[in-house]
Amino acid sequence: MDRIFPMSLKNQVILVTGAGGGLGGTAAVALAKLGAHIILLDKSIPKLEKTYDAIVAAGGCEPMLYPFDLAGANELQYQELADAIEQHYGSLQGLLHSAVEFAAFTPLAVHKTQDWGHTLNVNLNAPFLLTRVLLPVLQKSDKASIVFTSDSSARHGMAYSGAYGVSKMALEGLAKILAEELESGQKIRVNTLVPGVVDSPLRKKAYPAEDKTLIPTMDSLDGVYGYLFGEASVGVTGQIIDATHFKL
Repeated sequence: MDRIFPMSLKNQVILVTGAGGGLGGTAAVALAKLGAHIILLDKSIPKLEKTYDAIVAAGGCEPMLYPFDLAGANELQYQELADAIEQHYGSLQGLLHSAVEFAAFTPLAVHKTQDWGHTLNVNLNAPFLLTRVLLPVLQKSDKASIVFTSDSSARHGMAYSGAYGVSKMALEGLAKILAEELESGQKIRVNTLVPGVVDSPLRKKAYPAEDKTLIPTMDSLDGVYGYLFGEASVGVTGQIIDATHFKL
């Protein structure tokens, strides 16, 4: 007998980057529990397997593992990824950009060029390339959702946020431009999620002395992920969704 999912995402295929842990892993489990078939993308196979096990243990549909280095892959490898998804599934209903690179708070005056380039590759160039190659696959769906992940602190040009802050501000611009370009087609909605303060690996790295017992856990975002990929958000595009103020 088929399971019945509240806010059902049954028969939807959603690709999640950074799915090996952190917000990406949390989102993958949440969306799978709602019935979606998840493509787990991350460069770490052990981390992917951990998320795979969590989805299966939660009763979700068996996900696909796709080991992939967002920063190191070339355009041909990105296209091969898109071709493989199209060949296997025919279409794609969701794309969640959750992979992130943050080294440390750094003054621009001493920011290393290598760190700058790597951060921009993961946080900005990779979402652009992945979205571009997957657009034809997403357009084969009647309705599809693309979600970029930003950061409320970086959006205000916070001192020492460096390449991470620059990449997040640029990413919001990318999402807005893409939403405007796709709006007339009325098939693909594009929104940006600002998770707010949650007990994530990135938060631990950025604020190691903070008492994490006083802030929400990552699974507090389950509802907003379900909303962004579910029927309730159809027609909502070009928006910045702040999870701190989000209510179902």
